[in-house]
Amino acid sequence: MDKIKAFKQVLVDDKGRERIFHGVNFVNKCDYIAGEQRVPDLDEEMVKKIAANGVNLIRFGFTWANIEPNPGEYNDAYIDAMGEVLDLLEKYNIYAFLDMHQDLYSSVTNSDGAPAWAVLLDGVEVKPTKFVWAEGYFWGKACHTAFDNFWANRKVKGKGLQDYYADCWAHVIEKIGDKPAVIGYDIMNEPFPGSPGGKVFKRIVAGAVKTILFDKEVKRLDLIKALFDKEDPIGRVLTHIDYAPFHRVTKSSEEIIREFDTKVYAPFISRVAARMRQVSDKIVIMNNCYYSNLGIPFCAPPVTVDGKRDENQVFAPHAYDLMVDTPAYKFAHNGRVAGIFGEHRNSQNRLDVPVIVGEWGSFGDDTDDWLPHINHLFGVFEKYKWSHTYWCYIEGFFENRLMKVFRRPFPKAVSGTIDSYHYDIDTKIFTLDFTQDENACGETIIGTPFEVESVTVDGESYPVDCRNYELFINTTAGKHSIKVKVK
Repeated sequence: MDKIKAFKQVLVDDKGRERIFHGVNFVNKCDYIAGEQRVPDLDEEMVKKIAANGVNLIRFGFTWANIEPNPGEYNDAYIDAMGEVLDLLEKYNIYAFLDMHQDLYSSVTNSDGAPAWAVLLDGVEVKPTKFVWAEGYFWGKACHTAFDNFWANRKVKGKGLQDYYADCWAHVIEKIGDKPAVIGYDIMNEPFPGSPGGKVFKRIVAGAVKTILFDKEVKRLDLIKALFDKEDPIGRVLTHIDYAPFHRVTKSSEEIIREFDTKVYAPFISRVAARMRQVSDKIVIMNNCYYSNLGIPFCAPPVTVDGKRDENQVFAPHAYDLMVDTPAYKFAHNGRVAGIFGEHRNSQNRLDVPVIVGEWGSFGDDTDDWLPHINHLFGVFEKYKWSHTYWCYIEGFFENRLMKVFRRPFPKAVSGTIDSYHYDIDTKIFTLDFTQDENACGETIIGTPFEVESVTVDGESYPVDCRNYELFINTTAGKHSIKVKVK
């Protein structure tokens, strides 16, 4: 497999080709369970299915709790099982980046992530979840306290929590990081500020009330009518809230997130990256804060190691509509989510790094009503030339109606610089425009899970050369336009 690295704002391989990745999340959120080491859902039959559906990247998630159940003691059997999966992915030419996953800090605080020994609560009681899974972020004092102590690098047995975390990453990388399928390491899923995050939630609630009552762009008569919708009043109401008023709601919390990103999170990711660099030169990947999923700007600077900017880093933002994980997902608002991704685009330009969207999407009801929203977001990714991993694999993923828009041709490897690309699901035509310089080498490869009907290059018919869900095209220096019609 080609080695993948960051170059300015794109991903490239060792042949100098620009790369795009079309992927999905496979995440095991479990704590350590003795004797259960096999990574779920990723046997060879599943890996074959992943390849057959045109996926060439997975975000491969695991928890700190599963890897380090006791301080300094590692679950090597599980890491070895991960390595076996990575070997299977290599066999089918599928890449992966590793994700140290957390939600609400730990299973101790009602979700997943840190082992129990790393959860320091200072006597605060953990209260059960009553309404939504994320409420610990909003008002959970136990979750906030656990994060506060982690960010303070509180010590356990004479060693700081962040130092344990960095060493755990280094151990995983030493065991499996040299696998050819691995492109990099996602340091922490959706880091949360701790106690300041509770203040953000209160400001958002207050801002939402103020916006609904007083914002001139909000048509209150339409909102009142929507409240009497028999099917889904909340979903109908939120269809009337575009990104501009929504952004004004979140704007009041920007300073809190800026303070966290620059003074707390940035030193942490650089600390972990420095430890990673002792054992690997592969891509270091940074997430945005949980609240930046809503469009609050991500403010951390680029990752540095020993005081210098690391040259092989990627930004992996997440974004979701307010209707995510609800039956009302068919009311997801294109403008609202596109606005959030627009903020992430600003962050990319500021950081000057490539983007792999680490999480996006969701699942709707048993109609096709939510699929145009997913297709719209694919258009956003095409516009920005962003790789991505859908959230997330569930049983029956590749049989879900989502496949009507998810399964599509895309430019896997382009011998030159991509100018633009697009897949039209109605006409089943994929187009790619790119510029090839004299030093470019290697074939241009278009991934396609469909049978190819015809190919034209610069307006001329081109012989179809498809192997293992990939279309191969050779060109020379200059500007080129490729058009592929699939069945």
